[in-house]
Amino acid sequence: MSIKETFSIKGENLLKKIQELIAEGNVTKISIADKSGKEIMSFPVTLGVIGILLAPIFAAVGTLAALLTECKITVERNNKDHTNDEVAVPESQTIDVN
Repeated sequence: MSIKETFSIKGENLLKKIQELIAEGNVTKISIADKSGKEIMSFPVTLGVIGILLAPIFAAVGTLAALLTECKITVERNNKDHTNDEVAVPESQTIDVN
């Protein structure tokens, strides 16, 4: 089961937030959209591509950060802690990190 979270963030904080999310280790996909919700960029994040393969993505995210005043990041995570005995976690939540 995967969980989706959406963050509203200022463009100047975009690259730092992406790097923090990837460092958490349980993120499988990141999508970036403008403040109206139009998707600009989406990329998978797996343990195999972390490192040198993400360098071009970080460069592109840095460029986007310079162009956008505000954007939304949607993060898809694996929920490995979920069992049938637990109450289901909402599929999506929005967090404002401005």
